[in-house]
Amino acid sequence: MAFGIYSLLEAIVLSLNAVCILNEERFLSKLPGWGGSQVHGFGEEPGMKTQIFHFIRSVKTVMKYPLIPVNVFVIVFKLIFG
Repeated sequence: MAFGIYSLLEAIVLSLNAVCILNEERFLSKLPGWGGSQVHGFGEEPGMKTQIFHFIRSVKTVMKYPLIPVNVFVIVFKLIFG
């Protein structure tokens, strides 16, 4: 089994699915710093943890509905071509 472009795209879709199904109340709220109430001063860069939390929140917001047809396409492709 070769690692091709389709395998890479499938891994990206699976990773996006994993990020989109994270539940804020059950999983993410237990992580310290998820509240988003951290205020940074002028010129201060947010930390790595804050950037990851913002990335997760933006992926959940932007990719929730476009992932549905992409998942349908991947499923149909897998059923037809194996």
